[in-house]
Order: sequence, then C-alpha cells, then structure tokens
Amino acid sequence: MDRVHQNLTGFVTDFAQRALHDALGHRSLLFRDPDGNLVNFFTPSPRAAIEKFAR
Repeated sequence: MDRVHQNLTGFVTDFAQRALHDALGHRSLLFRDPDGNLVNFFTPSPRAAIEKFAR
C-alpha cells in the first residue's frame, strides 16, 4: 500500500488519508480523483485481524 501511495504521488494532489491500518487490521488509502470522487484502495489483512481478536 505504501508503494501505491508513492506511485500515485506524481498524479494525485488530494490524498484524503495516507495508507493506514483500521481496527480490524485492513489497510486502506483514500484520495480524490480529478472530478472530486473519493477513491479507496483497500486490502484485507486477515492474519492481523485473526491475531487481534484471538485473545
């Protein structure tokens, strides 16, 4: 996901959210396209979620 952010940096001027993990361990990156639409790149991280909630 960090590489996606790096690759988009030359094209995207409005990142709404840098790549981060959510409460379930999924990772996402939000930015606005030239028309103002919010785009979400998302990747599940099931291992992180399983480890977090295994307790």
